Amino acid sequence: MRIVTANLNGIRSAARKGFFDWLPGQNADVVCVQELKAQVGDMTRHMLNPEGYFGYFHYAEKKGYSGVGLYCRRQPDEIVEGLGIADIDMEGRYIEARFGNTSIVSVYLPSGSSSEERQAVKFSFMDRFWPHLEKLRQSGREVILCGDWNIAHKEIDLKNWKGNLKNSGFLPEERAWMTRLLDELGYVDTYRRLYPEAEGEAYTWWSNRGQAWAKNVGWRIDYQIATPGIAAAARDASVYKAERFSDHAPLIVDYAAEL
Repeated sequence: MRIVTANLNGIRSAARKGFFDWLPGQNADVVCVQELKAQVGDMTRHMLNPEGYFGYFHYAEKKGYSGVGLYCRRQPDEIVEGLGIADIDMEGRYIEARFGNTSIVSVYLPSGSSSEERQAVKFSFMDRFWPHLEKLRQSGREVILCGDWNIAHKEIDLKNWKGNLKNSGFLPEERAWMTRLLDELGYVDTYRRLYPEAEGEAYTWWSNRGQAWAKNVGWRIDYQIATPGIAAAARDASVYKAERFSDHAPLIVDYAAEL
């Protein structure tokens, strides 16, 4: 089973940059996408249902903003759109596909980098997302939560960690929350389980400012966070950088498991 997650920073922009030309060759079972920046009326037939895939989406109400989606090779048994929390759901941040006892989730945590107000929104999201994460963990289902978490967990996960200790995405409270997710709830960071010492090759996002991409001054903020059973089946993971579809790069994980 191959799962791909990619923040597209605008699905229309990613399409122009070749994302949907690249997609068929990946032979993925599920592709999780974030930051659609589109509503249903903006979506072409090819964006809605690429050849060989069924598409499912949770759009933000605000135009040109947020939104998540799933491309599934086979139709899921059930789709769960949103968390049932009105102000979070209006931003289009969660969609889950259920296949038997397995759930694949596309999730997009808020960024707090633009203002103190948005950082407060991010902390509020984290607090209110936690009970859902607990519920998933206790459900007995195998779960893979894919997406842009907007948090670099440890110093190894970004190039300039010393210069970002007081910046959104690497704040002590955010990092502690990620630690609790793994240690208290028992989820597994699949990439880090496979490659505990990987540094620069693990980055998934680069600022558009300066020469961040050219100098590989990146952050690892895109994850596949899984329950222990399915995480143990992860056999290989990679970040695709040969082409650039957005300011993020796709994270690809292969699991020795059937969907």
